[in-house]
Amino acid sequence: MAKKSKTRTKRKSARQTPPRKRELATGAGAAVNLEDTLQWLERRGTKKQIQDLDRYGITATKPFGVKVGDLKKYAKEVGPNHPLAGKLWATGRYEARMLASMIDDPAQVTVAQMNAWAKDFDNWAIVDTACFHLFDRTKHAWKRLAPWAKAKPEFTRRAAFALLWSLSSHDKEADDKAFIDGLSLIEVGAEDDRSLVKKAVNMALRAIGKRNPALHAAAIKTAERLARSDDPAPRWVGSHALRELKSPAVRKRLAATRR
Repeated sequence: MAKKSKTRTKRKSARQTPPRKRELATGAGAAVNLEDTLQWLERRGTKKQIQDLDRYGITATKPFGVKVGDLKKYAKEVGPNHPLAGKLWATGRYEARMLASMIDDPAQVTVAQMNAWAKDFDNWAIVDTACFHLFDRTKHAWKRLAPWAKAKPEFTRRAAFALLWSLSSHDKEADDKAFIDGLSLIEVGAEDDRSLVKKAVNMALRAIGKRNPALHAAAIKTAERLARSDDPAPRWVGSHALRELKSPAVRKRLAATRR
């Protein structure tokens, strides 16, 4: 009887202690290093997902073919990891950089890092992921808007307005003046006729206008000026913003905030 009990105990212990290989495969916080992560990306990638990138206008560098949803789940398992984020970004590979943006620690991100990453941006998905998941939570976010808005490279300039768009949605503590200043950047940025830039400008304008009634009124005025432009790019930005900002749904939501 004693021998049988001992055997049962051994089996139970084996079930409670998962093997090292399984732990790494699912992303186990600090236990995960660059090699582990790249192996995980290799295993998760599919040819179909690589082909789907073209459908969304994403020109990716050496993609693994991993879905964004899977990257987000893995990022939560890994947790904040600034050193690993830097190593992933340095690989230059699409999903590795997406993941880097999701796991980096905003408190450790410097202006130099933000500028370096901005120079590396090569598609809209990387831009938006870095701005919405990381850059907008750094203490340097607001100070990057004006320099990037003046930059000539398409994706760096998009980053300025993707970041403004993100701050409009996520920064609940910022005062209205910061966004009024953002509207000035939008009026200039709207003159850029590159599709990926003007779409980000448009989204930033709409996001500012949905923050509160005062900014809604200011954004409407900006959009109306742009919509009257003789140039097609600002006219497109203004008219598309007005469609949403003057919609019954937006007006109803803002009216509720006055109560």
